[in-house]
Amino acid sequence: QVQLVESGGGLVQAGGSLRLSCAASGRTFSTYRVGWFRQAPGKEREFVTAIASPNSISYYADSVKGRFTISRDNAKNTVYLQMNSLKPEDTAVYYCAIDKDYPRDSWYSRNTYDYWGQGTQVTVSS
Repeated sequence: QVQLVESGGGLVQAGGSLRLSCAASGRTFSTYRVGWFRQAPGKEREFVTAIASPNSISYYADSVKGRFTISRDNAKNTVYLQMNSLKPEDTAVYYCAIDKDYPRDSWYSRNTYDYWGQGTQVTVSS
């Protein structure tokens, strides 16, 4: 069994930075593809970024390229999302998710991912 817990959300001014963490219990992240999604009020949950082992291949949504960075620390069984140059439109609940059967299926689809965390709120003020 795998349990995911996100942390690091909060309130930040536009232009600021925040780092989210996704910690896993059970099987290590090294055996899975790990993604970040976000959901703003009144909108569908959307892909942000994801990373996979063993080659650390990653993909980013166009809206966050150059500003967000995903990384992993297998020794700590944790994946991070470093968010820089934050904008008000980044405001959302951010979710960590894992795909247990990488490389099958799309990097970008919610349906690719099998397990989800509870989410952490990120609010960016203008």
